[in-house]
Amino acid sequence: MTMATHPDGRDGADRRVPTRTLDALNFFLADVRDGLGPYLAIYLIAVRGPAHGWNEATVGVVLTIAGIVGLLSQTPAGVLIDRARNKPRIIMIAALLVTISSVSLPVVSGYTMVAITQSVAAAAGAVFAPAISAVTLGLVGPKLFARRVGRNEAFNHAGNAVSAGLAGVLAWSFGPVVVFWLMAALTVASIAVAMRIRNGDIDNAVARGLDCEPDGDGGEDCAQPGAWRCLIENRPLMIFAGVAFTFHLANAAMLTSVGQLLAKTVGKDQATSLTAACIVAAQLVMVPVAIIVGRNTERWGTKPIFLVAFGFLAVRGALYTVSNDPWWLVGVQALDGIGAGIFGALFPVVIADLTRGSGRFNVSQGAVATAQGLGAALSATLAGSIIVWAGYSAGFLTLAVIAATGFVLYLVAMPETKRG
Repeated sequence: MTMATHPDGRDGADRRVPTRTLDALNFFLADVRDGLGPYLAIYLIAVRGPAHGWNEATVGVVLTIAGIVGLLSQTPAGVLIDRARNKPRIIMIAALLVTISSVSLPVVSGYTMVAITQSVAAAAGAVFAPAISAVTLGLVGPKLFARRVGRNEAFNHAGNAVSAGLAGVLAWSFGPVVVFWLMAALTVASIAVAMRIRNGDIDNAVARGLDCEPDGDGGEDCAQPGAWRCLIENRPLMIFAGVAFTFHLANAAMLTSVGQLLAKTVGKDQATSLTAACIVAAQLVMVPVAIIVGRNTERWGTKPIFLVAFGFLAVRGALYTVSNDPWWLVGVQALDGIGAGIFGALFPVVIADLTRGSGRFNVSQGAVATAQGLGAALSATLAGSIIVWAGYSAGFLTLAVIAATGFVLYLVAMPETKRG
């Protein structure tokens, strides 16, 4: 076990980090925290289909509605995690809400009900990123945070790979509906693991990024700016919010669009399995990428690593247009393991660097994630509309151009966050 470290350098001798429990929590939550993801598009287009009013554009609108609800929930989620005194319990409740909303989809009908269930899942899902980051920071302290976040992401991606592989294999026999029951099983496992984290081991003041001496309630007497004030008055944090928006505007619709393309070219059952293969390919790449990033961020800095992420995202969007061969698409999707893998490993690290000492780490995560979620929500509608109007190649190239724009923004405007 690794001993926790306080911001002032003292070892947390009275607290021990449940390393294997954190590993297992990230592994089992991997498929729960994002809800149905690309499987929703496959299910609505391939199973419900045009006969029930579903096409790429209508699916894109539902995803946008859910995305907007999710992004509006991001900052309140950060506030909730900052104030919560039992963060593992919050994670368990959110997992239940996401899963109940998702597994109800086969029995609900109508555009409105689908939009409502996915909106509930999106709102609950907003809790996971700040909650897991806060639990991690509260257990290990800022000095070990980057390395532990890299390990969190590695187990998260490993969990995604395993669950996607299971979904792909089972879908051959049981069809797309199998993903609903797989999610339910993983939720049960996630809750069981979260119950093993001792809430008393989490330093709630450290989990907020506080440097001042907290009172008995965990730092309420420390001077802390509001969430939006913290964002607006911190210029690098505002730039990073723009970067997060651009990255997800380019990235969010790529896998969804590939899944829709596969559903039209190879059929619903094979599309589900091939989409699972796309996810597995990317997640297997993300595991070593997250570990490498976590171990070397202090030495390499965050800026050059983030530029690599944007570069691979732009290349990936362009390569999708080369061929519609299913296995080519799977191979190109593997590049997501580099771009999204880097983003996931560095997102909380950059925010922790930019907000250190403010006590607003989690609420700042929520504020930046709001911009990120806006990009993701608009991505689905943008790509879906372009695909209906001009075809899949035009949609993918548009996303590639947006990624290239993000590369330039980060290169020119974003400073290095690691202190020398």
